[in-house]
Amino acid sequence: MKESDIDGILQSAPVPEGPRSETLQSIAAAIRGSLRPVRPLPAPWLLTAGLVFVSATIALAAAAHAGFDGIEKMAPWERALIFIPLGAFAVVAAKTFVRTMIPGSRRRLSAGALLALCTLSLLGAFALSFRDYQIDHFVSAGFACLVTGLLHAFPAGLLAWFLLRRGFAVNAIAAGLAAGTLAGLVGLGVLELHCVNFQAAHVLVWHTAVVPLSGALGATCAAVGQWIRRLATR
Repeated sequence: MKESDIDGILQSAPVPEGPRSETLQSIAAAIRGSLRPVRPLPAPWLLTAGLVFVSATIALAAAAHAGFDGIEKMAPWERALIFIPLGAFAVVAAKTFVRTMIPGSRRRLSAGALLALCTLSLLGAFALSFRDYQIDHFVSAGFACLVTGLLHAFPAGLLAWFLLRRGFAVNAIAAGLAAGTLAGLVGLGVLELHCVNFQAAHVLVWHTAVVPLSGALGATCAAVGQWIRRLATR
């Protein structure tokens, strides 16, 4: 078969007709009824600032209610060693959460890497700050602090989700993990502001555990919500 024969076959093949204008008009009319104007999201830096403000407000309000006994007992260098990285990680976690809720945003740090970096860095800061190696009432006092931290992380996570509810998470689990990490930092901040138990084991285990547990809960809630949405669309 020659090239001219192939060209002839292709030219003689019937060209499918496009949809009729009436069909296109009916499709447009059906879509038009469900269209609603959408307000654009605020700038990412503004969303990040809003998350940090809400997080700091919750931590300070909770500590003001319970008392700033912990931070008052700390030496100035201990306050700097603990609260400077705690605040810095809160900003990074807020920025990461915002980026996971805006499709196409560039992320230099994954949510999992953020959680690991936060946990390890705070463990190092606590190990340098607290040198009392007694373990009095380790489980009872520790469990009370863990529950307190998680209870304060919960409203922080809800408010963070509310602020970014108009966003869209391409990776819902990563978004939940970032939101949970931010909420866990809020709960940890409440404990550091209030708790006067400076035993190293208590702080290293029970205080620090608030952050990874809160992150895991955030990822779990996101996974469950994603599963429920999939069931609803079937």
